[in-house]
This record gives sequence, structure tokens and C-alpha cells, in this order.
Amino acid sequence: MKISALVLAVTAGAVVSAQADAAVLANWTFEVSQPASAGPFAAEAGINAATSQASGFHAGASTYSSPAGNNSARSFSSNTWAVGDYYQFKTSSTGYQNISFSWAQTGSNTGPLNFALFWSTNGTTFTQVGATIALLANAAPNGPWSAASTPNPSAYVTTISGPAALNNQANIWFRIVDMSTTSINGGTVAGGGTSRVDDVIISGDVVPAPGSLALIGLAGLAVGRRRR
Repeated sequence: MKISALVLAVTAGAVVSAQADAAVLANWTFEVSQPASAGPFAAEAGINAATSQASGFHAGASTYSSPAGNNSARSFSSNTWAVGDYYQFKTSSTGYQNISFSWAQTGSNTGPLNFALFWSTNGTTFTQVGATIALLANAAPNGPWSAASTPNPSAYVTTISGPAALNNQANIWFRIVDMSTTSINGGTVAGGGTSRVDDVIISGDVVPAPGSLALIGLAGLAVGRRRR
């Protein structure tokens, strides 16, 4: 049976298109979970929402809360920060590649200034990805976050692409880790200083089925032969 180059090309194009749109694996808005503890909290949306977990860790005692987010009613906030304390997010990337992590973050004037994103595939060994970031205060002129306002472009909002090691894993972890004792206002982090996160999204592209790449190659070959 002969298959036309046009059919192959269209099929291959559909495969590429389907894989070009990233799928949301887990999305924490904190509108449902409304944190009042370290968690864990299931994601509110995403393919793996029910089995994905968000949590916090502080070496000392900390108060967790869910104040206004970045154009939303809730976020994940805590105080009493020390170097090494973190927010953690766990999901599965089985069947997905090109994993990315995005979030919004801000803090009070006496909250920690510097954070960095770390990843892991075993929950024990973590590696930093991207540069250490400097937060802006959740106060004028950079804020504050509010459910009534549009998303605040002055708050730290970014997407960081993870390494290939995160592809197609049963479990993956991300941590947003406090990296210094310097506060947002340039002093020293105070016990009551807070940092809050919102709109946390882990996404990825579908891993091509073994026959998909062969189909794409076959389509290209057929089109090339037809042109000759």
C-alpha cells in the first residue's frame, strides 16, 4: 500500500504540533489549600494535581499563612527564615520532557532577599538551576500583592527550564531555597520577615512515542523524493 507524501507530512506535522504545546503537570494557586501549616498540599490543577505535593521547611519554628497572592486571594507565606529554609514542590514527569518550573515570589521588607531554585530526582540530592535571585518587597512601589489588582510585574515572576535529567521521571522535586541572611531592605532577615510564593507551575512536553520520530523522518524523506 502506498502512502502519499502529503498524508505523511500532515501526520508528522500533527505530531510536532501536539508536542510543541507544554502540558501543565501541577499548578499550585493555594486558593483551595489555603496554607496554615508546612503542608503537604495537593496542587489545585494539572495532570498530576492529586498526587503532587507542596510543602515548606524551616529549621526553626515558623508561622505559615495564606495572604493575598499575585492577583489572587491566596498565596503560600511563612516567616522566621534561615539560610537553607525552603518551599518544596513534588510531582511526576513520567511521559514528559523539557520540564520547566515557574513561580511568582515576593516578601516583606525584613524577609529574605536571595533565593535560588534547586531540583532533584530522588528527594535527597539537590542541584541548583539558574542564578540566585533578588526579591522585591511586597510594598509600594513594587506591590503589594492583592486579589483585586492585576498581576504585579514588579514581583519576581519567572520560568526556569530544568535539565534533561528531569525528563520522564517517576518523581521530581523543586526547592526554592533561602540563600542568605540579607533582608530585602538591605539589613538582616528578621524573625517576623516573610516570603510568599504563588502561581507555581511545573510543565513539560509529551515524550514522543517511538514510532513518532520515525514517522516524521519518513515524511521528510517522502517529500524530498517527490520534489526530485
